[in-house]
Amino acid sequence: MTVTFLGTGTSQGVPVIACGCEVCTSADHRDKRLRSSILVQADDKTVVIDSGPDFRYQMLRANVQHLDGVVYTHEHKDHIAGMDDIRAFNFKQQEAMNIYADTRVQAALMREFPYVFAEFKYPGIPQVTIHPIGLEPFDIGSIHFVPIEVMHYKLPVLGFRINDFTYITDAKTVSESEKEKIKGSKILVINALQKQSHISHFTLDEAIAFANDMGAETTYFTHISHRLGKHADVAAELPPGIELAYDGLTLTI
Repeated sequence: MTVTFLGTGTSQGVPVIACGCEVCTSADHRDKRLRSSILVQADDKTVVIDSGPDFRYQMLRANVQHLDGVVYTHEHKDHIAGMDDIRAFNFKQQEAMNIYADTRVQAALMREFPYVFAEFKYPGIPQVTIHPIGLEPFDIGSIHFVPIEVMHYKLPVLGFRINDFTYITDAKTVSESEKEKIKGSKILVINALQKQSHISHFTLDEAIAFANDMGAETTYFTHISHRLGKHADVAAELPPGIELAYDGLTLTI
């Protein structure tokens, strides 16, 4: 299985519109961050986790020719806004796209894309098949997902463990029972928004402490804001076994 980081930025992406900070004006390609999403490719299935506003470009940039499903972490716009662009896969594959979402995300999709779920369906709109998910494990072909509930301030968000790989965005707190699902992962991906305190995201120090607590062989930070600093500078400060993810990074699991 391979995992490709389609985007590693926070809700505004990096660079931020109209920002002239050293991160947003950096020439380092690792400081160009689309909204957070990953591509998971197994022998029999290809899925993405989240389809944010950059979904179309992410699919083009990664040259994704076939997609079996979209799995959602939560309903915020930077994680669902690109869902309409599954239409291209509907046309090429001649089938509805499988959408895996909890009840809150389903409600948000229906609210944001009402034409997809209307009784009268206009020609050419996205075709979807909804698969409800919660905290019970589920499979997409050979890919086994174990949902992990984390708290994004007061909003529950789903992370996912796939074999020895765990992916979590938008976390601020994680219960002890959910931490048990993470422990033993060889690769952990978690959010590290910025160095300053934040109400709903891990800071850099909090993310490092969480990584040390979980004890994965390698931890990658994602969902990064321009406030964190330049990739090269922050990477040089990180402890062994902890790295910054960047757009286009591919892991073999």
